[in-house]
Amino acid sequence: MTGQSLWLDEAPPLAGGAQRLEGTVQADVCVVGGGFTGLWTAIRLKELEPSLDVALVEAETCGSGASGRNGGFVLSLWAKIATLKKLYGTEEAVRIGQASTAAVAEIGMYCEQRGIDAHYRADGWLWTATSEPQIGLWNATLATARACGVAPFTKLEPEEVARRAGSSAQLAGVFEPTAATVQPALLAHGLRRVVLEAGVQVFECSPMVALKRSPRPVVRTANGAVSSRSVVLALNAWSTRIRELRRAVVVVSSDIVATEPAPEALEGAGLRDGVAISDSRMLVNYWRATLDGRIAFGKGGGALAFRGRVGRRFEGSSPRAPETTASLRAFYPTLEEVAVPLSWTGPIDRSATGLPFFGRLGGRADIVYGVGYSGNGVGPSFLGGRVLASLALGRQDEWSSIGLTAGPVGAFPPEPVRYLGGRLVRRAVAAKEHAEDAGARAGYVTRRLASLAPTGLVPVGENAEEKEE
Repeated sequence: MTGQSLWLDEAPPLAGGAQRLEGTVQADVCVVGGGFTGLWTAIRLKELEPSLDVALVEAETCGSGASGRNGGFVLSLWAKIATLKKLYGTEEAVRIGQASTAAVAEIGMYCEQRGIDAHYRADGWLWTATSEPQIGLWNATLATARACGVAPFTKLEPEEVARRAGSSAQLAGVFEPTAATVQPALLAHGLRRVVLEAGVQVFECSPMVALKRSPRPVVRTANGAVSSRSVVLALNAWSTRIRELRRAVVVVSSDIVATEPAPEALEGAGLRDGVAISDSRMLVNYWRATLDGRIAFGKGGGALAFRGRVGRRFEGSSPRAPETTASLRAFYPTLEEVAVPLSWTGPIDRSATGLPFFGRLGGRADIVYGVGYSGNGVGPSFLGGRVLASLALGRQDEWSSIGLTAGPVGAFPPEPVRYLGGRLVRRAVAAKEHAEDAGARAGYVTRRLASLAPTGLVPVGENAEEKEE
């Protein structure tokens, strides 16, 4: 496969209504970025103030970036409850967790109400262990949740984990019943339609080339500009082009392969619904069955971007397709005869905490941003849209005051230390997990280097020594 993901290939061609930006346009709010965060922000802005003049500027087409190429997991932020509590306190951690859970359900309801066929399937998330050292890595998370008075996860017996996953390679696990999956490109295209119907000016194939921080900020593209009262930067991995955000995230690839449609084979393996599944590696394996009977299987922690530059290596077919396919085969040996013809790659904006963060650029109330989803953006981006809309409009409400608006927490080293160190840490993580798969224990130096990796979808770093009771 070349060019783009299966999800984008499956999505119908984008309908009209968008255009390339030519000349200077005036707006009340300019949203930069046509992924989930930008689209949900534009929708929320028009919900709050229908008469608002909103312009959305997108480098390519809406959903063509990370939003249309991810695994389609719609998850809450409960897996990060320990970090949330540490940063914002118990009450705020619970509020954020509950809001992120509500977002998962609201995405499904919104799709139903607006006629968006995004293949929304509310079948939950199975967080598993695929090697002995991974067993119990969720214990600290569950204990923190209990201490906060909530219980978002259910601990399952090993036999039940293997049954639900359709794989005896899943040795243990816990289940979050409120999670869902979507076909992400269909969701992005559906939201684009809603945005256009709401009267938002959508300018595609119009990448921002400069942000003029004048009293009235101006977003410049190659052939035009948008002058507005406020600007929302919803750039995902491309946020590294902004100097204040350059060290707040590190860009790393995630890679996906997909089998040919084989619904009978999947049924025989025990994959009978759309449950989202991921193991407890730092280089996480994540997968699910699709409506047409494929397995879409991904692996995190791929290529690193030097100086945060998201270039060609984050486009097209995955260079890690053989490695990712081998993991799929190991988990589902009964599917050995099912072909795996498709692969793709895409960028992830990893923050130091594994949490998204929002704020005012340079302290300016009229330029706001959201970034750092760290591989879990489909659900939290709904939350992000509410946060950014409230910030852009200067509203004092539950969203503008949420803990995540404190800006970035922590920073990565400057280049070239970040790139070279990141490669060294990634190599150590891979060596550690390879040893664990073989029933061995990596050396002390390897383990220490691996512990420096920022956590993403599954928070294992500081809990790595917590074992099953």
